[in-house]
Amino acid sequence: MKILTITGYKGGCGKSVTAIHVATYLSALGDVVLVDSDPNRTSLSWANRGQLPFTVVDERKAMKVVQGRDFIVIDTPARPDSSDLKELAEGCDLLILPTLPDIVSLEPMLQTAHDLGEANYRALLTIVPPKPSREGEAMREELRSNGVPVFSTMIRRTAGFQKAALAGFPIRDLTGRDRMGWLDYDSLGSEILEAIGR
Repeated sequence: MKILTITGYKGGCGKSVTAIHVATYLSALGDVVLVDSDPNRTSLSWANRGQLPFTVVDERKAMKVVQGRDFIVIDTPARPDSSDLKELAEGCDLLILPTLPDIVSLEPMLQTAHDLGEANYRALLTIVPPKPSREGEAMREELRSNGVPVFSTMIRRTAGFQKAALAGFPIRDLTGRDRMGWLDYDSLGSEILEAIGR
């Protein structure tokens, strides 16, 4: 069993979208449960509107359903403090930290990295503006130059995610240009497997 935890130091950084799409990617490789412990219950709401290729439960029911699963993805509340962060990191195989590619997000991300120390984690740049903007690349290089492990893959901003959420499906199940965001999560999935030794 591999446990992946997705957390962020603020809301609106694509945390639940990432949890859903990481779970979607992993569902092609085994039995997945997504534990929604975010008070907003975004993942549960998404699942209730349509159909996702994995089980979604809130944390109160998690103990009943996690046994025997291949992968557990945990969508946490936003804004964990430093002691919560350490506990989250120790309780999983990989901690994923979605972050926006803006200067306001840089300092909190650097503080988070400092708090985590040697834990197995990666920053993930999300809601990245399309080219010709270079905000994503600039933020990724800034994080790397400060010693923060960061995924090479960046998740671009696209209206497809809102359409997928409304339909209750992963973006993978949309068509045409609306599906473009899946290419990013598919690429991210390969990096995650490498990070957890699969």
